[in-house]
Amino acid sequence: MTKKRDDSPIPDEEWERFLREAEAGTAEAPREPSARARMVSERLRDQPDRTEGWRAHRPPRQRRFRSWHLLALLAAFAALAVALTPGALSGLFGSDGDDRPLAAESARPSGAPADADAEQPTLDAPFKGSPAAQWADGAAGIHVPEARATGWMDQKKVQKALADSRDFLVATNLDPAALRGERPDAAISLVSPHQPDIKPLLTSAFTEPTEENDPLVLFTRYRADEVALVGDVVKTRGRLSFEEGKYGALEVTADVTFVYPFVRAEGGDDEITRTIVRREVVFSWDDPSKVKTEPDTFSFVSYKVLTTNGGCDAIGFLSPVFDEDAGTGAGGETVDPYDRSAGVDEGGECGTASRS
Repeated sequence: MTKKRDDSPIPDEEWERFLREAEAGTAEAPREPSARARMVSERLRDQPDRTEGWRAHRPPRQRRFRSWHLLALLAAFAALAVALTPGALSGLFGSDGDDRPLAAESARPSGAPADADAEQPTLDAPFKGSPAAQWADGAAGIHVPEARATGWMDQKKVQKALADSRDFLVATNLDPAALRGERPDAAISLVSPHQPDIKPLLTSAFTEPTEENDPLVLFTRYRADEVALVGDVVKTRGRLSFEEGKYGALEVTADVTFVYPFVRAEGGDDEITRTIVRREVVFSWDDPSKVKTEPDTFSFVSYKVLTTNGGCDAIGFLSPVFDEDAGTGAGGETVDPYDRSAGVDEGGECGTASRS
Protein backbone atom coordinates (compact mmCIF):
# COMPACT_ATOMS: atom_id res chain seq x y z
CA MET A 1 0.00 0.00 0.00
CA THR A 2 1.23 3.45 -0.83
CA LYS A 3 1.70 5.71 2.16
CA LYS A 4 1.12 9.42 2.35
CA ARG A 5 4.09 11.62 3.01
CA ASP A 6 3.71 14.02 5.93
CA ASP A 7 5.00 16.95 3.87
CA SER A 8 2.67 16.31 0.96
CA PRO A 9 0.70 19.41 -0.11
CA ILE A 10 -2.30 17.21 -1.02
CA PRO A 11 -5.26 17.54 1.42
CA ASP A 12 -6.14 14.44 3.52
CA GLU A 13 -9.55 14.05 1.83
CA GLU A 14 -7.99 14.02 -1.65
CA TRP A 15 -5.29 11.55 -0.53
CA GLU A 16 -7.84 9.11 0.90
CA ARG A 17 -9.97 9.31 -2.26
CA PHE A 18 -6.85 8.63 -4.32
CA LEU A 19 -6.07 5.48 -2.27
CA ARG A 20 -9.61 4.16 -2.58
CA GLU A 21 -9.77 4.67 -6.36
CA ALA A 22 -6.29 3.19 -6.83
CA GLU A 23 -7.23 0.03 -4.92
CA ALA A 24 -10.48 -0.27 -6.87
CA GLY A 25 -8.57 0.07 -10.20
CA THR A 26 -10.65 2.97 -11.47
CA ALA A 27 -9.47 4.05 -14.95
CA GLU A 28 -9.84 7.70 -14.10
CA ALA A 29 -8.01 7.43 -10.77
CA PRO A 30 -5.60 10.32 -10.38
CA ARG A 31 -1.95 9.66 -10.32
CA GLU A 32 0.24 10.84 -7.51
CA PRO A 33 1.99 14.03 -8.56
CA SER A 34 5.68 13.75 -9.15
CA ALA A 35 8.11 15.16 -6.64
CA ARG A 36 8.95 18.02 -9.09
CA ALA A 37 5.29 18.85 -9.59
CA ARG A 38 4.70 18.93 -5.85
CA MET A 39 7.69 21.24 -5.33
CA VAL A 40 6.53 23.64 -8.03
CA SER A 41 2.98 23.69 -6.72
CA GLU A 42 4.18 24.39 -3.21
CA ARG A 43 6.40 27.25 -4.41
CA LEU A 44 3.57 28.84 -6.38
CA ARG A 45 1.22 28.48 -3.45
CA ASP A 46 3.65 30.41 -1.22
CA GLN A 47 3.59 33.43 -3.64
CA PRO A 48 0.64 35.53 -2.40
CA ASP A 49 0.59 37.97 -5.38
CA ARG A 50 0.18 35.18 -7.95
CA THR A 51 -3.41 35.15 -9.08
CA GLU A 52 -3.16 32.64 -11.91
CA GLY A 53 -2.40 28.94 -11.68
CA TRP A 54 0.62 27.28 -13.17
CA ARG A 55 0.46 27.38 -16.99
CA ALA A 56 -2.90 29.09 -16.73
CA HIS A 57 -4.56 29.73 -20.15
CA ARG A 58 -5.44 33.29 -21.03
CA PRO A 59 -7.79 33.76 -23.99
CA PRO A 60 -6.29 36.01 -26.69
CA ARG A 61 -7.57 39.57 -26.90
CA GLN A 62 -10.14 40.23 -29.55
CA ARG A 63 -8.51 42.40 -32.28
CA ARG A 64 -10.34 45.58 -33.09
CA PHE A 65 -11.05 46.28 -36.74
CA ARG A 66 -9.67 49.79 -37.03
CA SER A 67 -10.96 52.34 -39.54
CA TRP A 68 -7.65 52.38 -41.43
CA HIS A 69 -8.13 48.70 -42.20
CA LEU A 70 -11.35 49.60 -44.00
CA LEU A 71 -9.66 52.41 -45.90
CA ALA A 72 -6.84 50.13 -46.99
CA LEU A 73 -9.36 47.58 -48.22
CA LEU A 74 -11.26 50.22 -50.21
CA ALA A 75 -8.04 51.56 -51.72
CA ALA A 76 -7.03 48.07 -52.83
CA PHE A 77 -10.46 47.58 -54.41
CA ALA A 78 -10.23 50.92 -56.23
CA ALA A 79 -6.77 50.13 -57.62
CA LEU A 80 -7.98 46.78 -58.89
CA ALA A 81 -11.07 48.31 -60.50
CA VAL A 82 -9.06 50.99 -62.28
CA ALA A 83 -6.55 48.43 -63.53
CA LEU A 84 -9.28 46.18 -64.92
CA THR A 85 -11.66 48.88 -66.16
CA PRO A 86 -10.12 52.35 -66.61
CA GLY A 87 -12.62 55.04 -65.69
CA ALA A 88 -14.87 52.64 -63.82
CA LEU A 89 -14.70 54.74 -60.66
CA SER A 90 -15.25 58.10 -62.33
CA GLY A 91 -18.93 58.11 -61.45
CA LEU A 92 -18.14 57.25 -57.85
CA PHE A 93 -16.35 60.55 -57.40
CA GLY A 94 -18.84 62.67 -59.32
CA SER A 95 -16.94 63.17 -62.58
CA ASP A 96 -17.90 61.93 -66.02
CA GLY A 97 -14.33 62.34 -67.38
CA ASP A 98 -15.37 64.70 -70.20
CA ASP A 99 -12.58 67.12 -69.34
CA ARG A 100 -9.80 64.58 -69.64
CA PRO A 101 -7.71 65.29 -72.78
CA LEU A 102 -7.47 62.63 -75.46
CA ALA A 103 -4.18 61.10 -76.44
CA ALA A 104 -2.58 62.56 -79.56
CA GLU A 105 -3.92 61.36 -82.91
CA SER A 106 -1.02 59.50 -84.47
CA ALA A 107 -3.12 57.65 -87.09
CA ARG A 108 -6.50 57.98 -88.78
CA PRO A 109 -9.25 57.01 -86.32
CA SER A 110 -11.59 54.13 -87.13
CA GLY A 111 -14.78 56.08 -86.52
CA ALA A 112 -16.42 59.26 -85.32
CA PRO A 113 -16.18 60.24 -81.64
CA ALA A 114 -19.15 59.46 -79.44
CA ASP A 115 -21.77 62.11 -78.83
CA ALA A 116 -20.92 64.45 -75.98
CA ASP A 117 -23.39 65.39 -73.26
CA ALA A 118 -26.16 67.62 -74.56
CA GLU A 119 -24.92 70.71 -72.75
CA GLN A 120 -24.92 74.25 -74.04
CA PRO A 121 -21.63 76.13 -74.33
CA THR A 122 -20.99 79.04 -71.98
CA LEU A 123 -18.57 81.94 -71.99
CA ASP A 124 -16.49 80.09 -69.39
CA ALA A 125 -16.74 76.74 -71.22
CA PRO A 126 -17.27 77.46 -74.93
CA PHE A 127 -16.57 73.85 -75.98
CA LYS A 128 -19.06 72.25 -73.59
CA GLY A 129 -21.31 69.70 -75.26
CA SER A 130 -18.76 69.10 -78.04
CA PRO A 131 -16.14 66.38 -78.62
CA ALA A 132 -13.66 69.25 -78.90
CA ALA A 133 -13.88 69.68 -75.12
CA GLN A 134 -11.40 66.79 -74.90
CA TRP A 135 -9.13 68.06 -77.66
CA ALA A 136 -5.86 69.84 -77.10
CA ASP A 137 -5.40 73.59 -77.26
CA GLY A 138 -3.85 75.20 -80.31
CA ALA A 139 -0.64 73.78 -81.74
CA ALA A 140 -0.55 71.06 -79.07
CA GLY A 141 -3.33 69.25 -80.95
CA ILE A 142 -1.22 68.74 -84.09
CA HIS A 143 0.72 65.49 -83.72
CA VAL A 144 4.21 65.53 -85.27
CA PRO A 145 5.75 62.08 -85.90
CA GLU A 146 9.33 61.15 -85.15
CA ALA A 147 11.65 62.17 -87.97
CA ARG A 148 13.72 59.75 -90.04
CA ALA A 149 15.86 60.20 -93.13
CA THR A 150 13.59 60.31 -96.20
CA GLY A 151 14.31 61.09 -99.84
CA TRP A 152 17.01 63.72 -100.17
CA MET A 153 16.75 64.76 -96.50
CA ASP A 154 18.57 63.35 -93.51
CA GLN A 155 16.84 63.01 -90.16
CA LYS A 156 17.69 66.53 -88.99
CA LYS A 157 16.34 68.13 -92.18
CA VAL A 158 13.17 66.06 -91.99
CA GLN A 159 12.68 67.18 -88.41
CA LYS A 160 12.95 70.83 -89.45
CA ALA A 161 10.59 70.35 -92.40
CA LEU A 162 8.00 68.80 -90.09
CA ALA A 163 8.34 71.69 -87.65
CA ASP A 164 8.01 74.26 -90.45
CA SER A 165 4.96 72.47 -91.84
CA ARG A 166 3.27 72.69 -88.46
CA ASP A 167 4.33 76.35 -88.17
CA PHE A 168 2.52 77.06 -91.43
CA LEU A 169 -0.69 75.56 -90.03
CA VAL A 170 -0.31 77.57 -86.84
CA ALA A 171 0.35 80.81 -88.70
CA THR A 172 -2.64 80.34 -91.02
CA ASN A 173 -5.23 78.96 -88.60
CA LEU A 174 -4.24 79.90 -85.04
CA ASP A 175 -2.30 83.16 -85.10
CA PRO A 176 -4.65 85.82 -83.59
CA ALA A 177 -3.61 88.55 -86.03
CA ALA A 178 -4.09 86.32 -89.07
CA LEU A 179 -7.49 85.20 -87.75
CA ARG A 180 -8.57 88.84 -87.53
CA GLY A 181 -7.72 89.30 -91.20
CA GLU A 182 -4.15 90.53 -91.23
CA ARG A 183 -1.80 89.27 -93.94
CA PRO A 184 0.05 86.17 -92.63
CA ASP A 185 3.57 87.09 -93.72
CA ALA A 186 5.19 84.39 -91.57
CA ALA A 187 3.23 81.70 -93.36
CA ILE A 188 3.75 83.15 -96.82
CA SER A 189 7.52 83.20 -96.28
CA LEU A 190 7.49 79.39 -96.13
CA VAL A 191 5.92 79.02 -99.59
CA SER A 192 8.19 78.70 -102.61
CA PRO A 193 7.88 81.76 -104.88
CA HIS A 194 8.43 79.52 -107.92
CA GLN A 195 4.92 78.06 -107.88
CA PRO A 196 3.06 80.32 -110.35
CA ASP A 197 -0.45 79.04 -109.73
CA ILE A 198 -0.28 80.00 -106.07
CA LYS A 199 1.03 83.56 -106.49
CA PRO A 200 -2.37 85.29 -106.91
CA LEU A 201 -3.67 83.59 -103.78
CA LEU A 202 -0.75 84.91 -101.77
CA THR A 203 -0.96 88.47 -103.05
CA SER A 204 -4.20 90.03 -104.25
CA ALA A 205 -6.48 87.57 -102.43
CA PHE A 206 -5.97 89.36 -99.12
CA THR A 207 -6.95 92.76 -100.47
CA GLU A 208 -9.42 91.76 -103.20
CA PRO A 209 -10.69 88.24 -102.52
CA THR A 210 -12.69 86.59 -105.28
CA GLU A 211 -14.28 83.20 -105.76
CA GLU A 212 -11.24 82.14 -107.81
CA ASN A 213 -8.75 83.57 -105.33
CA ASP A 214 -10.34 83.06 -101.95
CA PRO A 215 -7.86 83.08 -99.05
CA LEU A 216 -10.21 80.83 -97.06
CA VAL A 217 -8.98 77.82 -99.02
CA LEU A 218 -5.69 78.10 -97.12
CA PHE A 219 -6.20 80.68 -94.36
CA THR A 220 -8.81 80.97 -91.61
CA ARG A 221 -10.08 84.55 -91.18
CA TYR A 222 -13.12 86.30 -89.71
CA ARG A 223 -14.35 89.87 -89.58
CA ALA A 224 -13.53 91.28 -86.16
CA ASP A 225 -16.38 93.79 -86.45
CA GLU A 226 -18.91 90.97 -86.82
CA VAL A 227 -17.77 88.16 -84.51
CA ALA A 228 -15.22 87.60 -81.76
CA LEU A 229 -13.54 84.50 -80.43
CA VAL A 230 -14.60 83.37 -76.98
CA GLY A 231 -11.42 83.38 -74.95
CA ASP A 232 -8.06 82.76 -76.55
CA VAL A 233 -8.26 79.00 -77.17
CA VAL A 234 -8.93 77.23 -80.46
CA LYS A 235 -9.30 73.47 -80.10
CA THR A 236 -7.42 71.30 -82.57
CA ARG A 237 -7.01 67.65 -83.45
CA GLY A 238 -4.92 66.17 -86.22
CA ARG A 239 -1.57 64.90 -87.35
CA LEU A 240 1.29 65.14 -89.78
CA SER A 241 2.68 62.22 -91.77
CA PHE A 242 5.43 62.04 -94.37
CA GLU A 243 6.84 59.95 -97.19
CA GLU A 244 9.16 60.24 -100.16
CA GLY A 245 7.59 62.07 -103.07
CA LYS A 246 8.44 62.94 -106.64
CA TYR A 247 12.14 63.41 -107.46
CA GLY A 248 13.07 62.32 -103.94
CA ALA A 249 11.18 65.19 -102.30
CA LEU A 250 9.88 64.97 -98.76
CA GLU A 251 6.07 65.05 -98.88
CA VAL A 252 4.38 66.07 -95.63
CA THR A 253 0.62 65.53 -95.34
CA ALA A 254 -1.33 67.52 -92.75
CA ASP A 255 -4.86 66.57 -91.69
CA VAL A 256 -6.10 68.88 -88.94
CA THR A 257 -9.48 70.05 -87.63
CA PHE A 258 -9.84 73.45 -85.94
CA VAL A 259 -12.81 74.43 -83.76
CA TYR A 260 -13.57 78.15 -83.25
CA PRO A 261 -16.16 79.36 -80.70
CA PHE A 262 -17.68 82.72 -81.67
CA VAL A 263 -19.99 85.33 -80.16
CA ARG A 264 -21.36 88.43 -81.85
CA ALA A 265 -18.92 91.31 -81.76
CA GLU A 266 -21.46 93.90 -80.65
CA GLY A 267 -22.02 92.07 -77.35
CA GLY A 268 -25.21 91.98 -75.34
CA ASP A 269 -25.78 88.37 -76.36
CA ASP A 270 -24.13 85.34 -74.77
CA GLU A 271 -25.09 82.93 -77.55
CA ILE A 272 -22.08 80.93 -78.72
CA THR A 273 -21.78 79.31 -82.11
CA ARG A 274 -18.91 77.11 -83.26
CA THR A 275 -17.29 77.00 -86.68
CA ILE A 276 -15.30 73.89 -87.56
CA VAL A 277 -12.62 73.94 -90.27
CA ARG A 278 -10.84 70.78 -91.40
CA ARG A 279 -7.81 71.05 -93.65
CA GLU A 280 -5.88 68.47 -95.66
CA VAL A 281 -2.70 69.95 -97.08
CA VAL A 282 0.21 68.18 -98.79
CA PHE A 283 3.55 70.03 -98.74
CA SER A 284 6.46 69.11 -101.00
CA TRP A 285 9.91 69.96 -99.67
CA ASP A 286 11.83 69.66 -102.91
CA ASP A 287 15.44 68.82 -103.58
CA PRO A 288 17.08 72.07 -104.84
CA SER A 289 19.38 70.03 -107.05
CA LYS A 290 16.39 68.66 -108.98
CA VAL A 291 13.62 71.24 -108.65
CA LYS A 292 13.74 75.03 -108.86
CA THR A 293 12.91 76.24 -105.35
CA GLU A 294 14.23 78.39 -102.54
CA PRO A 295 15.95 77.07 -99.40
CA ASP A 296 13.58 76.19 -96.54
CA THR A 297 10.43 76.62 -98.62
CA PHE A 298 7.82 74.16 -99.87
CA SER A 299 5.42 73.83 -102.78
CA PHE A 300 1.77 72.79 -102.49
CA VAL A 301 0.93 69.39 -103.91
CA SER A 302 -2.74 69.77 -102.92
CA TYR A 303 -5.01 71.46 -100.40
CA LYS A 304 -8.61 70.67 -99.44
CA VAL A 305 -10.87 72.25 -96.85
CA LEU A 306 -14.24 71.40 -95.32
CA THR A 307 -15.91 74.18 -93.35
CA THR A 308 -19.10 73.82 -91.33
CA ASN A 309 -20.99 76.86 -90.06
CA GLY A 310 -18.69 79.25 -91.84
CA GLY A 311 -21.12 80.58 -94.41
CA CYS A 312 -21.15 78.74 -97.71
CA ASP A 313 -21.45 81.96 -99.66
CA ALA A 314 -18.72 83.70 -97.67
CA ILE A 315 -15.63 84.85 -99.57
CA GLY A 316 -12.51 86.14 -97.87
CA PHE A 317 -13.85 85.82 -94.34
CA LEU A 318 -15.84 83.28 -92.34
CA SER A 319 -19.45 84.20 -91.63
CA PRO A 320 -20.68 82.05 -88.72
CA VAL A 321 -24.42 81.52 -88.31
CA PHE A 322 -26.21 82.00 -84.98
CA ASP A 323 -29.54 80.47 -84.00
CA GLU A 324 -31.70 83.43 -85.02
CA ASP A 325 -29.93 83.48 -88.39
CA ALA A 326 -30.39 79.75 -88.97
CA GLY A 327 -31.05 79.00 -92.60
CA THR A 328 -29.58 82.23 -93.92
CA GLY A 329 -25.94 81.28 -94.20
CA ALA A 330 -25.75 77.51 -94.03
CA GLY A 331 -25.71 75.16 -96.96
CA GLY A 332 -24.02 72.17 -98.50
CA GLU A 333 -24.38 68.58 -97.41
CA THR A 334 -24.91 67.56 -93.81
CA VAL A 335 -21.68 66.25 -92.33
CA ASP A 336 -20.30 65.35 -88.94
CA PRO A 337 -17.43 67.82 -88.55
CA TYR A 338 -15.84 65.71 -85.81
CA ASP A 339 -15.66 62.52 -87.86
CA ARG A 340 -12.03 62.18 -88.94
CA SER A 341 -12.26 58.54 -90.01
CA ALA A 342 -12.32 59.42 -93.73
CA GLY A 343 -10.54 62.02 -95.81
CA VAL A 344 -11.96 65.30 -97.06
CA ASP A 345 -13.81 64.86 -100.34
CA GLU A 346 -12.35 66.60 -103.35
CA GLY A 347 -14.11 69.92 -103.80
CA GLY A 348 -15.87 69.69 -100.44
CA GLU A 349 -15.55 73.25 -99.21
CA CYS A 350 -18.71 73.76 -97.18
CA GLY A 351 -21.22 71.74 -95.22
CA THR A 352 -23.98 71.85 -92.63
CA ALA A 353 -22.87 70.39 -89.33
CA SER A 354 -24.86 67.51 -87.86
CA ARG A 355 -23.49 68.68 -84.48
CA SER A 356 -21.33 71.55 -83.32
